[in-house]
Amino acid sequence: MILRLDRWGAKLPPPSDPDPEGAKAVQELMGGRFGEMSTLMNYTFQSFNFRGKQTARPFYDLVANIAAEEYGHIELVAATINTMLTGASPLTNGSPPGDRLAGVKDGGYPYHFIAGGQGALPRDSHGAPWTGDYVFSSGDVVEDLTHNFFLETGARNNKLKVYEMVDHPAARALTGYLLVRGGVHQIAYARALEKLTGADLTKLFPTPRIATDKIPECRPHIERGEHVKLYRFSPDDYREIVALFNGPHPETGEELVVVDGPPEGTLPNDLPPQPAVFAPDYAPEEIAEIAQRLRKAAGLPDQPTARVAHSGEAVREEGIVGKVADKLTP
Repeated sequence: MILRLDRWGAKLPPPSDPDPEGAKAVQELMGGRFGEMSTLMNYTFQSFNFRGKQTARPFYDLVANIAAEEYGHIELVAATINTMLTGASPLTNGSPPGDRLAGVKDGGYPYHFIAGGQGALPRDSHGAPWTGDYVFSSGDVVEDLTHNFFLETGARNNKLKVYEMVDHPAARALTGYLLVRGGVHQIAYARALEKLTGADLTKLFPTPRIATDKIPECRPHIERGEHVKLYRFSPDDYREIVALFNGPHPETGEELVVVDGPPEGTLPNDLPPQPAVFAPDYAPEEIAEIAQRLRKAAGLPDQPTARVAHSGEAVREEGIVGKVADKLTP
């Protein structure tokens, strides 16, 4: 089972100027061959199919536990894409349907608006759907771990390219975080292979040659020690990863650490409605009124019980939403 927490793994800035073209590039980190859906589903199916898990428990624990963290990475990539798309369509302001989306057909990925509610999709930067053909689950532990090491290598390579291609603040925050965490997973699989076979893949480091300490968006995570920590995403399970994830970091020499429990995370941003694409509705205020009545009928407080870092209403009042999209309004 997966225990879900309503927090993000890393902080993202609230919406600013929309960037549909950049959001299209970030889609590669979602549904590309080396995207977060691929890392999640590779490790998930390897853990589902793992035979002899009791006798080989440290290796099963490692793969299953990293799969849980990848679920949160998908959430963060989606949140980044959604942030970059916020404000890319004009506000409706109660007007009837017209040509409000005419200005977005030539920029970015039109399917974001046609079928995605102006949000992330399980596709790559070309718009091709993610496919299960990307999943490698041979059943052979050495073969799977070797594949996972090079999957993380390719994933970090792509993250750096997106970082250099897209300068939107949300994209930079995302890639800075994922470069650091992907490095941890890469080291974890290298350590597991070393202890199982004697082959020391850590001697390949840094591979790819990414100097994360020189990337501004990576440095805060490194200063908090995120580059040497492997979190245990369970209240009481997957404890045997300590048998594999230990010793010195191959680049810095610092001691690798297993942390009990998930990271503290950060409160998510509540992105404002985009009524031009019916998200969450053409008249979102009606949805809000119904939710308020249901909350009252259930004996809940007048205000929502959960917290967010930035509310959608605050973002809308600050004039961020529609800043660029207003130019598209006829």
